Amino acid sequence: MLQVGDKVVYPMHGAGVIAGIENCQVLGEDKTYYVLQMPLGNMKVMIPTDNVDNIGLRDVIPASEVESVQAVLQDKPERALGSWNKRFHASLDRMKSGDICDVAAVARNLILQDRRHKVSSGERRLMDLAKQILVSELVYACDKTPEQVEHWLNGVLNNNTFKH
Repeated sequence: MLQVGDKVVYPMHGAGVIAGIENCQVLGEDKTYYVLQMPLGNMKVMIPTDNVDNIGLRDVIPASEVESVQAVLQDKPERALGSWNKRFHASLDRMKSGDICDVAAVARNLILQDRRHKVSSGERRLMDLAKQILVSELVYACDKTPEQVEHWLNGVLNNNTFKH
C-alpha cells in the first residue's frame, strides 16, 4: 500500500508525490483514490487505489540509476526510419512501457532529430511529453529543480558525440 509522501511514476504522465488519499463517489460507487501531485504544471492526478497494478505505477528510480539514464542520452540516436506516423506509434509504444530508459531514448532520438531538421507536429508533442516525463522523474531521483534537470539534460544532449 502506498503512503502519502511516496514518490511514484505514472507512465505517460510522469513522476509525482502522493499528496493524499481521498474517497470519492463515482457513479454511485465509493472509490478510494491516490492524489498524485506532479512537479511540472502544478497538476494533480487521481488514481484509483484498486487500479495501481494495472496502470504500471512504480517507484521513482534511485539516484544510483541516473547514470544509466545518462548513458542512454549519450548513446547513438536510432535512425528515423519509415513514415512519421510509424515512428510516432513506435515511440509512443516505447514510452507506454513506463521504463525511464525507454523514455530517455525517445527523448534523445526526437530532440536530436529535431535539431537536425524539424520533426512533425505530432512528433514534437511526443518529444515534449517524453522530455516532461523524463524531467519529472529526474527531479525526484536527483533532488533538483525542474530547471536544473533541464539544464543538465540539455548539456548531456549538446555533448552527444553521435548527434550529427
